[in-house]
Amino acid sequence: MPGHIKLVKGLADPDPSEFLVPSIEMKRADQAKVYDTKKSVWIPDPKDGGYREGLLESGDLEDPASKCLVVVGHEKFTHKASEVGQVNPPKFEKCEDMVNLTFLNDASVFWNLKTRYQAKMIHTYSGLFVVVVNPYKRYPL
Repeated sequence: MPGHIKLVKGLADPDPSEFLVPSIEMKRADQAKVYDTKKSVWIPDPKDGGYREGLLESGDLEDPASKCLVVVGHEKFTHKASEVGQVNPPKFEKCEDMVNLTFLNDASVFWNLKTRYQAKMIHTYSGLFVVVVNPYKRYPL
């Protein structure tokens, strides 16, 4: 048993499903997220080297040379279409297998790993491979 859980004879092992699969409440909260199929995009964030989610105001994502105007909150940013990635639909939030993502880009993979980590789901599949984000804490798995 993990270090913080004492093994008691006669009692069943704790259920590890909360650390493996998102709950119904989590899925409902994720479904309420604002999402537009054509306009929800990821752009690079120069402050922390990550990505920010915004709405595409103008530009063509199909042409890598075109300029895209993206609104994040009350700020507007201009990026090349090659730097802008599409956001996956909310049904893919905290997806167990990243192969199932509609748009497989860096931002979507990082976002999926981050949201699963924040929900204490440290194991994520990418096809045949397991990606584990180590929380330096023992979970009853």
